[in-house]
Amino acid sequence: MRDLWRTVADNNSALIHPPGFYIIGFTTVPFIDIYLIFLILVYIVTLTFNMLVIYIIVSDHRLHVPKFLAVANLAVIDVVLNTCIIPGMIKVFLVKENFVPFHFCLVQMFVYYTFVTLESFALAVLAYDRFIAICFPLHQHSINSMRSMSCILGVIWSVIFGIIIFNTFIMTRLSFCGSVKVFSYFCDYAPVFRLACNDYSLHWSMATTLSLVNLLGPLSFIILSYGSILVAVFRMKTLDSRIKALATCTEHLILVAIFYIPILIIFMCGFFGFRIDPDLRVLSLSMASCFPPCLNPIIYSLKTKEIKTKALALFIKLKVAVSC
Repeated sequence: MRDLWRTVADNNSALIHPPGFYIIGFTTVPFIDIYLIFLILVYIVTLTFNMLVIYIIVSDHRLHVPKFLAVANLAVIDVVLNTCIIPGMIKVFLVKENFVPFHFCLVQMFVYYTFVTLESFALAVLAYDRFIAICFPLHQHSINSMRSMSCILGVIWSVIFGIIIFNTFIMTRLSFCGSVKVFSYFCDYAPVFRLACNDYSLHWSMATTLSLVNLLGPLSFIILSYGSILVAVFRMKTLDSRIKALATCTEHLILVAIFYIPILIIFMCGFFGFRIDPDLRVLSLSMASCFPPCLNPIIYSLKTKEIKTKALALFIKLKVAVSC
């Protein structure tokens, strides 16, 4: 850690910060306006369904249990993540106002990487909930209590906030004396630090290390959890109980696939040196960022029996009120 701060201090002299950056992307993608208009719909769906999930869980004391605390945690993350990305993309690429002030760029960078990392860990927390419920059914409530789940989420949020704050702070130790054109769909970390005219080896190391830890760490935990779940399921005596146990995991596995597979494909292509068209990479990354927060409540949260029942009751109540 002392070496990290020494590197930061060495880059501290004669810093040049531009007024801001110009976001450049989708230069060769046809019909990009249609995609951006579709993203407006994605954002509306994200807000509507995730806010509905949050409202149902907060308002019904019967849902104040560890499982739904983890579900509410995911819904909050989804709302913030898409709010950070989609309105900015509309402004930059649809309204054609692509200038982003320097400090706002850092704020967007901080919020995005904080909440995309929290999304990764939120999926791991949901896997932990399934692991405890299926592998330790008799001790589920003593192991996975509201207090323990709150502590887990609190530690995750605190650690991630601290790490991303440091990552964002060291961006202020860079000088930008050349181009200020960022080829991405937002103020992305690597495309910005590559524009610097002083040493950014620390930033490269941090970005690579954290990408591996924040993606592969939770994914490895999820894989190990489901390996243990499969072992526990095949030890069950009846086929009916096996099917019932596995059915509770299906939606979560779909969320995991939607979130991790596109990001891992893009990351592995870059890691092994496969050349990807820059616009295709930007388009793929934007879809991988924007679609999961929209799909999570539809595929997982609102299909949960307790939330579905409450949502239908609210819908009927609203329909009756409108008809009166």
